[in-house]
Amino acid sequence: MDKRVEKIIQMMRDDVRGEMSLSEFAQSVNLSVWRLCHIFKSDVGMPPIRFWRLLRMERAKDLLESSFLSVKEIAFQVGLNDESHFVRDFKSTYGYSPAHYRSQFKKSNEETQKGTKKQATKTTKQLAQAAKQSVLPSLHLFIYMISYL
Repeated sequence: MDKRVEKIIQMMRDDVRGEMSLSEFAQSVNLSVWRLCHIFKSDVGMPPIRFWRLLRMERAKDLLESSFLSVKEIAFQVGLNDESHFVRDFKSTYGYSPAHYRSQFKKSNEETQKGTKKQATKTTKQLAQAAKQSVLPSLHLFIYMISYL
């Protein structure tokens, strides 16, 4: 990949909010906007504006999963001041509205945690049963108690 394109991608990652313009990116690597778009598309497979939009949506997805910010606040965090535009872009990227995506993520995360707790409880019961049936129950009970902590 062209070093100039790598630099632009890093700059885009650092500036997800969109405080720089495409012409400023082009100037930073001594290219015209047209030439930057041409090189970027040949190396990455999409125009820089589309790539930047995908970076924004990726950051928004991360914020939906890891924060309690409102959809409007997340839109602002990723550089979109119009919430409806953000919702439309997010839905076209991931197939769900941001609010629906967040609720589905929380639901699947809770189910995963419940499954982990059930498995831990089952393993604990199996260890206790094995300790009871052992020839040396007091030793196994001691080992069981240590492993549980």
